[in-house]
Amino acid sequence: MTPKKLWYLLGGVIAASFIVLIFYGTEIYRKVPPIPNRVVTTDGEVLTTGEDIRDGQNVWQSIGGQTVGSIWGHGAYIAPDWTADFLHREALLLLDELAKKDGKVYTQLPDEEQAKYKVLLKKELRQNTFNEERDEIVISPERAKVHKELAKYYAGLFMNDSSMAKLRNQYAIAANTVKTEERMAKMNAFFAWSSWVCVTNRPGDDITYTNNWPHDELLGNIPPTSLHLWSGFSILMLLGCIGLLIYFHATNKDEEISDKLPLEDPLRNMKPTPSMKATLKYIWVVALLILIQMLSGVITAHYGVEGSAFYGLPIDQFLPQSVSRSWHVQLAIFWIATSWLATGLYIAPAVSGHEPKYQKLGVNILFGALLIVVLGSLVGQWLGVMQKLGLADNFLWGHQGYEYVELGRIWQILLLAGLIIWLVLMVRALLPALRRKDQNRHLLTLFLLSSVAIALFYAAGLMYGQRTHMAIAEYWRWWVVHLWVEGFFEVFATVVAAFLFTRLGLLRLKSATTAVLFATIIFLAGGILGTFHHLYFSATPTAILALGATFSALEIVPLVLIGFEAYQNYKLSRSTKWIVAYKWPIYCFIAMCFWNFLGAGIFGFAINPPIALYYIQGLNTTAVHGHAALFGVYGILGIGLMMFVLRGLYPDRQWNDKLIGWSFWLINIGLFVMVTISLLPIGIMQAIASIGEGYWYARSAEFMQTDIMQFLRWLRVPGDTLLAVGELLFVIFVVGLKFGWSLKEKR
Repeated sequence: MTPKKLWYLLGGVIAASFIVLIFYGTEIYRKVPPIPNRVVTTDGEVLTTGEDIRDGQNVWQSIGGQTVGSIWGHGAYIAPDWTADFLHREALLLLDELAKKDGKVYTQLPDEEQAKYKVLLKKELRQNTFNEERDEIVISPERAKVHKELAKYYAGLFMNDSSMAKLRNQYAIAANTVKTEERMAKMNAFFAWSSWVCVTNRPGDDITYTNNWPHDELLGNIPPTSLHLWSGFSILMLLGCIGLLIYFHATNKDEEISDKLPLEDPLRNMKPTPSMKATLKYIWVVALLILIQMLSGVITAHYGVEGSAFYGLPIDQFLPQSVSRSWHVQLAIFWIATSWLATGLYIAPAVSGHEPKYQKLGVNILFGALLIVVLGSLVGQWLGVMQKLGLADNFLWGHQGYEYVELGRIWQILLLAGLIIWLVLMVRALLPALRRKDQNRHLLTLFLLSSVAIALFYAAGLMYGQRTHMAIAEYWRWWVVHLWVEGFFEVFATVVAAFLFTRLGLLRLKSATTAVLFATIIFLAGGILGTFHHLYFSATPTAILALGATFSALEIVPLVLIGFEAYQNYKLSRSTKWIVAYKWPIYCFIAMCFWNFLGAGIFGFAINPPIALYYIQGLNTTAVHGHAALFGVYGILGIGLMMFVLRGLYPDRQWNDKLIGWSFWLINIGLFVMVTISLLPIGIMQAIASIGEGYWYARSAEFMQTDIMQFLRWLRVPGDTLLAVGELLFVIFVVGLKFGWSLKEKR
């Protein structure tokens, strides 16, 4: 297929996908669960108001939001999912109240009579009592009494009830996480409403706003027919598209490796321009961020076994789990993105052979801006979680409470401004090459378009506000997490890798161009609409579930042939003598292929079908996928790209193979050990508990604090240690390039 036809196909795929993504986004807006003006009892008592619920959502965000347990399954893993926890406790208490209304004690009744009250319970909970005309949710006095009891329970947990100190420790929640009774009352209103969403049937339907999630048979929350149907259909789609892809690959595969390999390194004599040299400081900062991110991850993981301290040191009062986890996740995004942005700034002048005027100044200004955003956002998150800011100021400067976009709105805007500056610098450097209209133009155009997408799609994170409905905020959040991080960054990396290998003379330009365009089409065909698979149970319509299941299955299709890519990279690493200088960057690409197949492919698809995710959303199976895909794919690729840049900045000397080799293998082996002997067994045991007992139980202290689960948590230590040592050795290697111990004899 010619590049021209591939461009038409790519344009069609992108246009059609975004039309559907936006259209069904408007459906989410239209069909969100109502936030009522008031919640009242049948005898007229006003319990809460809509303003209380919205303020409560902001209070929850200010304490760390999705870093302290989860809501609707999205968030952290140590504390419970508050919606599942609230609902199960509400059901048990309400059974007692319903029986007491008849003068009976529920726990003393025979099974036959208990069954009667379970039926009454489901009727009470699942009936949609939202009065649209009066803008009210109406509940019974018995249910209102239960809500008041639960409000006392959560106030004791999040404030400073000494009788709940042990449970707080098990959940890694610091005492006085919420400082005032007024804020606590509002957060309780938010908990009650978000749980009401999970158990209340949609108008005219027999499934809840969250498609009967979370699983709890006591509530009548069991998988609806649609989950089984679309799960099966997604697997059939996967199998069918795999067959088509293999057929296309077999009939159209050209040999990409050049049959005329250069006798010496084509890039060795390239003189880095001033702006290219200026990217070195980015790599130094990335090395520092890797260390801080690793340390915050160690602290966060340890909170799982010692919820208020770090090996006896009571650190939760000044560095609570919600802060350490936020820093761990946010710094991962920062250092990975910075490594890729630095690679782009280095490659753009190298490709075009043109250094625009003031390009170095622009690179330095961008560097300063990124430092301000990183440091400012981390301090802001700490201030927000420590309740040093008002609710409005917390949203602007502190902690937004949404995973992966924790940084305050001001820092988001500044980061977007930095990305636009980066885009301007990229365009200035690439324009001369684009004007030449030679064989490079297709790769250059795709490179430029992916750069535009990286700069502009982060703006999706600005589409929700402080008081936006959570279902709508989740829709836009996943535009950032899925489309920005997992989508267009991957396209950018694919193009960069092709550029590097073609510039080295190892790949035929024509074949590489066709391969990259085709890979981009396949990836985005599933990837754009695959965004919806994160929203199955986020109070979205059933159509979202159908689209997410179908297209997220297609995301796995290109990974079927990842072994071919890994083998090709391996052949490149042995194609000529001088290529040994690029051994470790190429090995990073091979490792990326492995983690793409395992982390994004196997572990990703294991939790993608709706029927699977129904039981295991937010369990440690998600952490398995997250670590293996985010660090294993994007992190290791970022390290590989940085090593290509470092090779160009230090072209004349061999590297200390022993140092970088130990780093490479320890990072990969450590990640594999950590995932497979700790996180994966925990996730599997949680899945069994969720299927057998209910989702609430799989996330409860009762289950998670058993001896076997604690033992499995401690088993993170070997893998974490290997990974941490590998990262430390990488930092030592980067520093050693400056001071000499990472350099050997001349090439």
